[in-house]
Amino acid sequence: MAGVFSIATDQQLINCLQNGGTDKLKAEEFLFNSYAYFISEAMRKYSLNEEEAFDAYSDTILSSLGKIADGTYQGRSSLKTWLYQIFHNKCVDLIRKKTTNKRSIYKTAEIDTLKFQVSDTVKSIIQKMIDQTDFDRLKQKLKELGEDCRQMLQLWSEGFSDKEIAVQLNYKTPEVTKTSRYRCLEKLKRLYKNKETL
Repeated sequence: MAGVFSIATDQQLINCLQNGGTDKLKAEEFLFNSYAYFISEAMRKYSLNEEEAFDAYSDTILSSLGKIADGTYQGRSSLKTWLYQIFHNKCVDLIRKKTTNKRSIYKTAEIDTLKFQVSDTVKSIIQKMIDQTDFDRLKQKLKELGEDCRQMLQLWSEGFSDKEIAVQLNYKTPEVTKTSRYRCLEKLKRLYKNKETL
């Protein structure tokens, strides 16, 4: 929780995220929790529902973690300002997508969009993939993800809540479970995309 793992400066947080070790997971959780209020701001400012705002926020955190890890973030602005800009762009993209969908009467959804749309309250991504692709291929991709992600996604596809998954897989909090699941889904998405480009 943010209160237990205290960070004084952006640079300290970035150092923890880049150095790995036991503090890295704590730092990821700290980052996720520190700016979670962006979700309610997006609901108010952009008229998104909670699910849409949460998805945009989770995508923002995952994207930022990748950029921090590879050194793309250079600290020209504060971490908060940088994160908010990424989040704002994702919200605007989401609004554009929704507007485009409304205007298109005979819109054919791209398979990629259907496969990787992430939401806790709609049919899970795993089920969507089972519906749309060969089951053996999905099983192979889940094996490639590794045991932790495979267990996480299997429990999630079976309807277990983040709280229940946290208990079963020994995650610290449901929030950590949710962040880890999004990371696993991103890995799964990349595995499918890599296959398609071969």
